[in-house]
Amino acid sequence: MISIILIEPRNSGNLGAICRVMKNFGFKELILINPVCNPKSITARKRSKHAADVLNNSKIIPLKSKKDIYSVMNKFDYAIATTSQLGTDFNIARSPITPEQLLNKLANDKINITKTKIALVFGRENYGLSNEEINACDFSLTIPTNKEYPSMNISHSIAVVLYELSKLNYNQKENKVNSHILPITNIEKKIMQQLINKTIKNIHLATENKEETLRKVWKKIIAKSFISKREAFALLGYFRKLSDKK
Repeated sequence: MISIILIEPRNSGNLGAICRVMKNFGFKELILINPVCNPKSITARKRSKHAADVLNNSKIIPLKSKKDIYSVMNKFDYAIATTSQLGTDFNIARSPITPEQLLNKLANDKINITKTKIALVFGRENYGLSNEEINACDFSLTIPTNKEYPSMNISHSIAVVLYELSKLNYNQKENKVNSHILPITNIEKKIMQQLINKTIKNIHLATENKEETLRKVWKKIIAKSFISKREAFALLGYFRKLSDKK
């Protein structure tokens, strides 16, 4: 199941338009974290058109602290950040894939999205997601746009991403036999990351920064791979042997 998470949405018109494009492409799970705008406003309802059910059924989560954002993300097996601000290869968190690459990854590995909880996380209209929020996600996603004006309206961005992912939904309905693989869950990812972190600690890298970089790299590799449970068990055995060596 693919859900849309909006962090502190500010514009009622955008919110209504987002509900509309979600319904256009067959998505209905919408989570609003600490909305600045009024989700029940006339503007939001008018812009949502015939997608009022998506708006009415959206889950609103007040923000008492930043931890609330991360607790929502942790309820999903995979939380995917979205960003228009790219980094170099040295900025691991801001080295994203495209919606098409995500689609191909899910389709080629025959991932069953009806049983895998995936969240697409979108930031505020004025400045998007913070570095900390992007780091908290498993990996990031970006839409290739003109470098002279890379930032899109949030409702347009969501439309592009959901258009690509709707192809996956259609293919799985047409050919259910091709959607039988269940990737590891969030809990299993955390177990694997803990073991990897222990292994990294045991190899005694020169600095803490190098250790942190390696931890980030492995986190992104595991998440982007959508590895199966059988693959995870094999890797766990491998890292367990490495972590036991002093």
